[in-house]
Amino acid sequence: MRYIPTTEKDREAMLKSLGISSIEELFNDIPEEVRFRGELNLPPPQSEIEVLNSLRALAQKNADLDRYPSFLGAGAYDHLIPSAVQHILDRAEFYTSYTPYQPEISQGTLQAMYEYQSLICNLTEMDVANASMYDGATALAEAAILACGATGRGKALIARTIHPEYRQVTQLYLESRGLEAQYVPYDRGQVDLHSLKNNLDEDVACVLIQQPNFWGLLEEVEEIASLAHENGALFIVCVNPISLGILEAPGNYGADIAVGEGQSLGGPVAFGGPFLGFFAARDKFIRQMPGRIAGATNDAQGRRGFVLTLQTREQHIRRERATSNICSNQALNALAATVFLSLIGKEGLQEVANLCLQKAHYAYRKIVSIKGFAPLFPGAFFSEFPVSTPLPPEKINKALWERGIIGGLDLKAYYPELGPAMLFSVTEARTREDIDALTQVLEEMANE
Repeated sequence: MRYIPTTEKDREAMLKSLGISSIEELFNDIPEEVRFRGELNLPPPQSEIEVLNSLRALAQKNADLDRYPSFLGAGAYDHLIPSAVQHILDRAEFYTSYTPYQPEISQGTLQAMYEYQSLICNLTEMDVANASMYDGATALAEAAILACGATGRGKALIARTIHPEYRQVTQLYLESRGLEAQYVPYDRGQVDLHSLKNNLDEDVACVLIQQPNFWGLLEEVEEIASLAHENGALFIVCVNPISLGILEAPGNYGADIAVGEGQSLGGPVAFGGPFLGFFAARDKFIRQMPGRIAGATNDAQGRRGFVLTLQTREQHIRRERATSNICSNQALNALAATVFLSLIGKEGLQEVANLCLQKAHYAYRKIVSIKGFAPLFPGAFFSEFPVSTPLPPEKINKALWERGIIGGLDLKAYYPELGPAMLFSVTEARTREDIDALTQVLEEMANE
């Protein structure tokens, strides 16, 4: 417990123990010319209710997704979240729990981890999943490192159609270990298969793609898997978990490792975090996986129990030899995903995915029918789509903002070669009225 001197006698005792005669001596090392002399320009004190009212007034200046319909995706998505998700997360035994270093007394936490892993395996059709990773970007980076270790090779081929920030994180992870990241160009919004084939050689440990890709387009996953495996490389896929309600699971088209961002499974956008990375793989890679794996077993009396089956032990005692130094897991976010998937079930996930698909295509048809707006790429897409714009995207987004709408992503910072272009995301949370309001503003701007 911290000791706070409250009386003159206490202060004198403190100064004596420090070997000084005044409080001023504590600041002797700070030059006189930079010290503040005078009174701070602070407002008068406020009562608790006055402070709350002031904070509420400040909060009203922010745009929130309860009041502003959002068409901004690119890795963080506004989905409908059942109220029961937050209710269960608020239970003290969950939100105060941490990693089970004493698993024998953490049965509830371990069971939640086990159920989460089982759901991720069912969703991806992979053999084993961990619980869990920081976010989708670090999950992808860890997958690339695993592949290099498993194959004994030192190069990863990374599609330029992967989220640019995911690529940056993966490249940083690889280069910090003396491994090479090489990018595969795109053709018409998809991985350039001819270039991929030409770059596959005996040094390539893995091929990394995103499905759907950063632009929301669907990749030729089976052909990419075949090319990778023919060269002895692993095939790593970063997937949108909501899309798996209607798209083929990565385990069914040859993925060796499937990763992704789980925020859309019951997690709010929340100003960019915290997020949840999921990581699933074939069982032959289980001992090389980062993070922790919970398992189910029976005790001596035949009672079912849960255990911490595997973890990268060296991360605690010999960090330089660790498989991974991911030491924490996003357990509360993983629990949110578990509750979300359990509540909506298989049919519910299919319905959410189908609504995203149908509403996105409705928005797409309306936008590309407006003069000056055109499809950027011709391929099939899920719930995001890029379009070229007749006006600078920043001008379009400013006009949308003034009408209470959060617009799409300006692609200039990531892909300047595309010219004026925007990426729009449409989830099941958007209504027909939201989409019509968006397109009305776009049409008015185009007509001007």
